[in-house]
Amino acid sequence: MENVILTVHLILALLLIGVVLLQRSEGGGLGMGGGGGSGVMSGRQAANALSKLTWIFAAAFIATSLTLTVLAARDASSGSVVDRLGTGAPDAAAPATPALPEIELPPPSRDAPAAPPAAD
Repeated sequence: MENVILTVHLILALLLIGVVLLQRSEGGGLGMGGGGGSGVMSGRQAANALSKLTWIFAAAFIATSLTLTVLAARDASSGSVVDRLGTGAPDAAAPATPALPEIELPPPSRDAPAAPPAAD
């Protein structure tokens, strides 16, 4: 069920993007119609049809978004992630971090300067 709604949601997203790109912008961008209003759909009717289609796709997109949210919340368990891992709170007696092995540094060489040379 969730996969079907997710597929419809993605298709609606692509349709919504397409319809928005087809609408006439302020500069005339990718909008339909160019010259006079003698076409099957003149400028004003195209704007009305595309804007209505945009509202329909947007409402359906929001509905599928809410449905997916409700389904995800219903499937989620009430416990936290730490509870599901099976590890409880750390014991007070146990160290917080594991002990690191002792690393022995090489002895400093005698001919190397102890500090970097001062800038002149």
